[in-house]
Amino acid sequence: MVGGRVSSSPRILVLSTEKISDPAIDMAGLLKLHYPPTVYTISVPCSSAIKPRWILHALEQGFDGVFIAADGTDCPYGESCTEKTGQLVSRTMEVMKEKGIDPARLKMAAICSVCSEPFVKHVKSFTEYLSKSSD
Repeated sequence: MVGGRVSSSPRILVLSTEKISDPAIDMAGLLKLHYPPTVYTISVPCSSAIKPRWILHALEQGFDGVFIAADGTDCPYGESCTEKTGQLVSRTMEVMKEKGIDPARLKMAAICSVCSEPFVKHVKSFTEYLSKSSD
């Protein structure tokens, strides 16, 4: 039992970008690439616009991990997206440490619009890590 619920797989919130990583996640479904049904996705315009408080709120509300499917260098909103997203992840991890939350519960990877298989690999790997760390 995890956080008042019976679960065979950790709950992961994926913050995905509308123009870049969402199409890859959609394609994973079309290609019938399987990943745990306890992975939930919320679309955002740009990964650099994610707020640390959103991540902390998700973790405080029972998600076992948060995965940022970042735009990377393909971001249509600006060339500094990769740098800004990396900075927000670093800041968030510092706050997580201060609050006694394992920073490894936050992962980020650039997911391009056709990166369905890499997305599934990242999510499965993160799920395995979170499963082992909760034992």
